[in-house]
Amino acid sequence: MSWKKLLQDNKVHTHTTSIQELAKIRRLVARDLSDAAIPVLSEDRRFATAYNAALQTGKMAIDRAG
Repeated sequence: MSWKKLLQDNKVHTHTTSIQELAKIRRLVARDLSDAAIPVLSEDRRFATAYNAALQTGKMAIDRAG
């Protein structure tokens, strides 16, 4: 499904992001990547934490696109 179609169907909405919002997400991504490198955590927990960092990075791209 295209982004235009998602907008038309009101499944997503436009959003203007701020520098502060992006900085907050960057800090979260940095924290999650750091936490994912902690060897005493289970492999599952480290994967989930790294995966969340990837999701948040994607969120930043979508936020910047509006």
